Amino acid sequence: MMLKKYVLACLLACCIVNISAQSDWVEWEENTLEVEDLTYWQEKYEELSELAEHPFNINTITKEQLEQLPFLSDKLIENILYYLYKYGPMVSKNELLGIEGMDWQTRHFLKDFIYIGPADNKKDKLSINRMLKYNKQELITRLDIPLNVKAGYAEYSPEILKEKPNKKYQGNALYHNLRYRFQYRNQVFAGLTAEKDAGEPFFTKYNRKGYDSYTGYLFLQNLGRLKTLALGHYRASFGYGLVMNMGFSMGKSMTLSSMNRKGKGFIKHTSVDEGSYLQGVGATYTLGKRWDLSACYSFREMDGNVEDQFIKSLKTDGYHRLTKDLEKKNSFNNHLIGCNLSYNGKYVEYGLTAVYNHFNKMLNPDYRDYNRYYPRGKNFYNAGVHYKVYMKRFIFSGETAIDKQGAVSTLNMLTYSPDVNTTFTFINRYYDKRYQSLYASSFSENSRLQNEAGIYIGLESSLFSPLKILCYGDFFYFPWKRYQVDRRRTTGVEGVCQLGYSHNNSLSMLVKYSYKHYAKNYTSSNEQKYVLPYIRQRLHYQLSYVPIENTLLKTTVEYIRAGFWKQRMGQGVLVGETLKGEVPAFPIQASLAGAWFYTDNYDSRVYFYEPSVLYAFSMFSFYGKGTRLAVNLKYTYHRWLTIQAKWGWTHYMDRNRISSGTEEIMGSNKADLQFQVRVKW
Repeated sequence: MMLKKYVLACLLACCIVNISAQSDWVEWEENTLEVEDLTYWQEKYEELSELAEHPFNINTITKEQLEQLPFLSDKLIENILYYLYKYGPMVSKNELLGIEGMDWQTRHFLKDFIYIGPADNKKDKLSINRMLKYNKQELITRLDIPLNVKAGYAEYSPEILKEKPNKKYQGNALYHNLRYRFQYRNQVFAGLTAEKDAGEPFFTKYNRKGYDSYTGYLFLQNLGRLKTLALGHYRASFGYGLVMNMGFSMGKSMTLSSMNRKGKGFIKHTSVDEGSYLQGVGATYTLGKRWDLSACYSFREMDGNVEDQFIKSLKTDGYHRLTKDLEKKNSFNNHLIGCNLSYNGKYVEYGLTAVYNHFNKMLNPDYRDYNRYYPRGKNFYNAGVHYKVYMKRFIFSGETAIDKQGAVSTLNMLTYSPDVNTTFTFINRYYDKRYQSLYASSFSENSRLQNEAGIYIGLESSLFSPLKILCYGDFFYFPWKRYQVDRRRTTGVEGVCQLGYSHNNSLSMLVKYSYKHYAKNYTSSNEQKYVLPYIRQRLHYQLSYVPIENTLLKTTVEYIRAGFWKQRMGQGVLVGETLKGEVPAFPIQASLAGAWFYTDNYDSRVYFYEPSVLYAFSMFSFYGKGTRLAVNLKYTYHRWLTIQAKWGWTHYMDRNRISSGTEEIMGSNKADLQFQVRVKW
């Protein structure tokens, strides 16, 4: 019955509202997304949203700017720059299709990040008067209102709260953030972000100053030999992430042609993430034509569980809603000093990175078999060498690093591109089980860069003009035990095959199959524990279609099969539909998204992406049986004022309680409401 209502609602929306297609680069993320990389995509979505809101002038664009767009290959970037050099400035975005190797879909993604501007790249001398007169500023505020009462906001007697103080949140259920941005040309950036999570106090109790989190930055670049200067909150990434990486990720689901790009150095911290950033100063200075020297210092108070002056665990979620959260807030501090020296030649690039960390308390998590080689101590330091060599159609790149104990970690990649539309990739990695680096993040199966070896082989190609194929296989080995794996020397394999079709601007299609096989703890019905192979298969289909001008429909079908080998496998199915565009004759953009899902258990959970407000990544996971419906409206007035609202509702057919603990909701329905206002001047 609910399925019939969902289908009827979609059909009515098609009849009542004429929805025009709006360009949506998020489709690229949906096409490449793997559920294991969800955290990475949340960060990448916010980063790309920031770039889309502040596009580049295609006629003055640089290689470094193009490399920030992960769907562009190195060869295509070279062809874009060559086209501008040979034919001069572009006068229309339609010229993008004249670039060798540029297909319709890539053009569809790229046009959201560029605009057609004057070709004169002359930079006037930076002055306060010009900066105050010709700047761009914006103010964004977002408010989330839950429409259900969760257990953490219920009323309890003083006796119960005295006995169980973590039963109730300290603040109200509203989520709120405030963002201010200032930009002058591509040289001066400043910003301030304030955030209050749901459940945190606001101008009361331990948040007398209002918001629970404040971050701000002043970011300067391209000022003579001073390439970058970051003050306040910023991120840093060098090489391929074996020593320091807080600004980019090398997920398996990325396009193969962009995997061999190294870190971008210092970037401004613009998101509401309260864990992954540095606080202090960082600068990059150009020593010569191809030599850059970078250095940074950071001091942060951090959250964690501290017992008897020992740091037992780090807390990075940024929540300060419960009494136990407050006890972990700013419980220790961290000093970081880092530097990088790099050479960027035409055919070869290389560099040296070194990082030193100091905690004021001893990091010493409770011993378990799986965490035997986790970082322990007060002082940590790492050094690494990264390299990249261009050899006609081949690119060899990688990084090798060492820690204070002498443990080695290395990542090496070989890429072969016979033409602009085809890339073969081979990646070998070895991360010693003893290797320790607190701010490292790179290509891996583990969340930590240790205790892993693997071989990755991939192919990405356009067989014909409208047809693209992406296939890869990853074989990995873990010498030591892992979390939820009580056995040494375990192996695993992951494989993906994806076929995409984009004929023109009216039709695009995607079929993706992924298979993953790895070891995991299993407890039998008689409480016996084993380590068995765990298998997860996913089949994903997506169709975007413009049946008539100014109308866009997108259909999503997903099937999941997951479970332990020779045990009962759980299965999950999701069918979703999205309609989006704008109402004719009004400056209103609208989207309607709905899904029906049915899964056997949590392991066979399914995922569904739906449009949301700016900078909010809405990828939901569902298990059980139910439906999801969301409506998103966006009103723009004279380009300086944008008001957006989103309403979402989830109905479960197999339960009368949703979630558990302080997040528990009594009933089978869950609804939420989001508002966002943006002012630009």
